[in-house]
Amino acid sequence: MNFEKMVDLHCHILPGIDDGSPNLESSLQLANDAVHDGVTHILATPHHLDNDYVNHARDVIHVADMFQAELDSRKIPLTVFPSQEVHINGDLVAHYDDLLGIDETKKYMLLEFPHGEVPHYADRLIFDLKKQGTTPVIVHPERNKGIQNDLNLLYGFIKNGALAQVTATSYVGGFGEHVAKISHQLVENNLVQIVASDAHALKGRKFVLGEALDKIAQDFGEEKATEFETNAENLINGEYVVAHDYSPIIKKKRFLFF
Repeated sequence: MNFEKMVDLHCHILPGIDDGSPNLESSLQLANDAVHDGVTHILATPHHLDNDYVNHARDVIHVADMFQAELDSRKIPLTVFPSQEVHINGDLVAHYDDLLGIDETKKYMLLEFPHGEVPHYADRLIFDLKKQGTTPVIVHPERNKGIQNDLNLLYGFIKNGALAQVTATSYVGGFGEHVAKISHQLVENNLVQIVASDAHALKGRKFVLGEALDKIAQDFGEEKATEFETNAENLINGEYVVAHDYSPIIKKKRFLFF
């Protein structure tokens, strides 16, 4: 599919501030890869408040501004906006002033769970963020072990007002057949509302956003792929996006033969 604009809402493209890119040269290569994939706008989302990285809002804004100046000077046709991939923790609301949203008004925010589990306080935190006027967008749920074991954990979060983002690499099989199957189920049941690259300068973490949107169009029709891309644009602009027509995932019973 050809899009006039393609917005990537989750990308570790900024140089030297997390595991996404070690230096400017690497970030510029990512930028060229993004343009080649058809991406026109990127939300730069370094890790924040996980076990390894703290990237304060003012620092991310500064690095993003410097990187945009580099892109402009080299005439690379890519627009970068500052944000964060915010790691869930119990006192996240206390750090609210140091958090960046997907949009400038923090109507939406990327929220990361630990890969191994869904924290027991996740429902409460989502409620607290919603009270602040922020809708959390749960990133890469298909790679979380707790959700993999019970996909309807995500259904509960969506029912309570959250949104979710599937990773392009997951959908096209880059993390293996199991994750690809889960990603397909989440799209089929309308439990994810956007697809994003989550690109890093690492092997197997490149830009396949265009490929993923093409595959979603093949699997579910062009209207579904267009909706994913339009949702990304609306989120970054702080416009209305809500989950709809979502449904729990019913496990198929295995028949026993005696």
